[in-house]
Order: sequence, then C-alpha cells, then structure tokens
Amino acid sequence: MNRLIDRYSVVLVAIAATLWASDVYFRNQLVKHLTAPEIVVLEDALVALFLLPALLRSWPEVRKLGLRGWIAVILIAAGAQAVATVLFTKSFSYGIYSETFVLYQTQPLIAISLAWIVLGERRRAWFWPAVAVAVVAVYLVLQAPSITLQQPFAPFSALQQGRLEAGLYALGAAALWASGTVLGRYALGSVSFWSMTSLRFTLALPVLLLLVLIPEGAAGFTHYQAQDVPNFLGIALIPGLLALLLYYRALSKTPASLATIAEMAFPVAATVIAWGPPPLGFHQPVYAAQIVGTVLLLGVILFLGWTKEKTPPVRQESTPLELAAS
Repeated sequence: MNRLIDRYSVVLVAIAATLWASDVYFRNQLVKHLTAPEIVVLEDALVALFLLPALLRSWPEVRKLGLRGWIAVILIAAGAQAVATVLFTKSFSYGIYSETFVLYQTQPLIAISLAWIVLGERRRAWFWPAVAVAVVAVYLVLQAPSITLQQPFAPFSALQQGRLEAGLYALGAAALWASGTVLGRYALGSVSFWSMTSLRFTLALPVLLLLVLIPEGAAGFTHYQAQDVPNFLGIALIPGLLALLLYYRALSKTPASLATIAEMAFPVAATVIAWGPPPLGFHQPVYAAQIVGTVLLLGVILFLGWTKEKTPPVRQESTPLELAAS
C-alpha cells in the first residue's frame, strides 16, 4: 500500500484537494452569522482535539525537529492554516467568488517560485507547458459563465471595479497557501505526516484565538448556535482531518512544484459541487468550457503523476537552505 501511495502521490494530492472543496458547502452555512476567525478557530480546535493522541504518540519524533524545521512548521501553522484560511473565508464573505478564484490561480506560480528558491527544485522543460495548460483549464472551469469569444478575459474586469478588499484577501490566502506547500514539503523531511498534520492545527490554535479575542474579546465566542454543530463536524472531519492527513502523506513523496498543480483540483471540485442538486450542491448550470477545463486538468494531473518518477527533477547540488546552514 505504501508503494502504491508513493507511486501515485500526485494523484492523491489532487484527491485531498478535492476533499477540501467540500468545505464550500459547510462554510457557506456558517458565514451567515459568524465571522471568518470565529469559524476557523472552532474548526481548528476540533481537528487539534481529534489529533491530540497522534501528537502525544509522536512527541519523541517532534522533539528531534531542528530549528529550521520548527520555523517551517510555525510558519505553516500561523500562515497557511490560521491567517490564510481566515483571509479566504473573509474573501468569500463578499460574495465575489469570481474574483476570489481568479486570484487563487496565482498560488501555483508563487509555489513553483518558492520551491525553486527554498528547496532548489528545478523542473524539466516539459513541465512549463503542463503548468500553462493547468492554469487555462482552471480558468475555463471557474470563469465559464463570464467568458465569451468576444471577451475571453472579461472576468479580469472585476479586479478593476472597486473590489480591492476581497481581492487582497484572496491574493494573501493564495500566497500563504503556496508557502505552506513548500514549507510542508521541507518539514516532511524530518517528521511523519501524522506529526506534521497535528502540529499544523495545534500551533495554529493560539494564533486563531488571538484573531478572535483582539477585535471581539470573549464576546467572539458567544455567537455559535446549536445548529452549527453538524457543519463544524463536517468541516473539521472531511476537508480538515481526512484531507490534510492524506495531503501530507502524499506530499511527503511529491515535489512541491508538482503538488501545487495537483492542488488546483480544489477550485475545480468546488465548481463541480456547485453543479449538483441541493442539498449537496447549488444546482448551477454546466457550461461546455467547464467540461473541457475539467478534462484538461485531470489530464495534466495524471500526466504529472506518470512522469514523476520517469523524469525526476533536475536539482541544484545544494538547496538554498542547505547553503545557508553551511
């Protein structure tokens, strides 16, 4: 089983990203009466509680984590888990989903650049056409309702119509999640995926508590309702616990520059959920461009998975982190 997971790790990253998309359904029910920090702090606390036995069991391994490993884990917890999730939820609260997902597509470009700078990953020439196809594919899926032959880039006009706040929140989330992919790949060289997932949620909790307490005080924890319980359990167990465990297990055997392309399955899966009938979907219409984009992205992900071991990455003799340490 481990060999199978290692061989198809790129595809499994995409499956984990698909599970993240289920958070759209749960989160949409909560943003009606809760702020972004209020949602994320309880979600994080539940997952941290579920993973507490795993963290205690793996503590001897965690204690051996070096200084640079701890820095990477803390940045992931504070940035990719705490602040990025709040920013993305806040961007969604404006109801401008098109703009949010346009800017989300900057994530792979940021992650690929960071993978080169931090990890020393350099891909072969065929990788860049695959990236271009993946970005176009996701654009087709997310922006199909706004695209016409006369105005193929019409969605970008939304970025120029005074919606600066939503755009900045989305862009900030994309940058932090991109850094989380790269730093997670680095940290997994020292700890197991169980430890990495546990540390991500546990270390993010103090940051999230501050994000609620500073602006609202203790009153920030008085807005929860009994009917929120199923949504919080759903968001904690599926896109939280299950998806992150699978993601870090697959990422441990996947170069960050490949993983970030596979993660683009997240916005595509969110769109697929929107196609479905209530209560699991939002019954939105399906466009031909979305079908084409979905097929193209699946093709790119399968291609990257197939070539991962046949054409390993060209690496520098030493990564920038190794050079800095020497």
